[in-house]
Amino acid sequence: MPSSNRPEQAHFVASLEDTPIAAVDKLDESQKARSTWADAWDSMRRRPMFWISSVLILFIVFVAVFPGLFTQVSPNTDCQLSVSNGAPSSGHPLGFTRQGCDVYSRIVFGTQASLTVGLLATLIVTLFGALVGALAGFYGGVFDAIISRVGDIFFAIPTVLGAIVLMTVIPQRTALTVALVLSVFAWPQVARIMRGSVLSASNSDYVIASTALGVSRAKILIRHVVPNAIAPVIVIATVSLGTFIVAEATLSFLGIGLPSNIMSWGNDIGQARTSIRTSPQVLIYPSIALSITVLSFLMLGDVVRDALDPKARARG
Repeated sequence: MPSSNRPEQAHFVASLEDTPIAAVDKLDESQKARSTWADAWDSMRRRPMFWISSVLILFIVFVAVFPGLFTQVSPNTDCQLSVSNGAPSSGHPLGFTRQGCDVYSRIVFGTQASLTVGLLATLIVTLFGALVGALAGFYGGVFDAIISRVGDIFFAIPTVLGAIVLMTVIPQRTALTVALVLSVFAWPQVARIMRGSVLSASNSDYVIASTALGVSRAKILIRHVVPNAIAPVIVIATVSLGTFIVAEATLSFLGIGLPSNIMSWGNDIGQARTSIRTSPQVLIYPSIALSITVLSFLMLGDVVRDALDPKARARG
């Protein structure tokens, strides 16, 4: 432990000399009974925005998993050039694309690819960034210095710009490929947040007490520090998911994201550029689907952030 913490450690050693470890564990469990997560849940469930965003997200996920329940029209095979850029008709509520494909069907089936990229990128960035940030903040030293400098390099490169450069040299583009490329430039933000949160949690009383009782540092990190430092990472992950969906749409719009044979909102928006004057609905409807999805995750992120912020709960 740092020298500045030695008086506090000595105080805990003196106070715990006659205290059995089982009693300390029991006290720790009683303190967890009303944890930050319980307070956060109480705060979130009172917010209408939480329920609105949650219902929207669950609905979007359900559409992505079971698109066949929402339309019986094939987005690729049931296309007829005779109805190119056609207006809405019976069984086709949103009209047709330039290739004569059903707009509504393509939006429904495109949900899967767009959401998959966002979820994969968020999962990779959160796991890798949180792991690296936790190790750097808790153990410090040379590893912390190296990770900080490497993170600064990647942090200076805008995510979308870096992804554009990498995607132009990748021959095989899949949802996993796009997610990995976005993760390469997005992990430093999560690592920085996790590192700072771990540094703060490492100086807490329960960490000093565990050290005084002889608990290994690895066990302290896993059992005490990470659970109490993960909250800011969950907030940024919730918000980042919507950001990654937008990033995928941007890359696909530019023609360097998902290939054209994979349905996604970004691909449909990109293909609609040539028809925006004559048939604006081809561009508007997938854009609305994209906006609603991103807005849902942003709203949920705002609610989670306010719930996990003690100052916000005190103001509420």
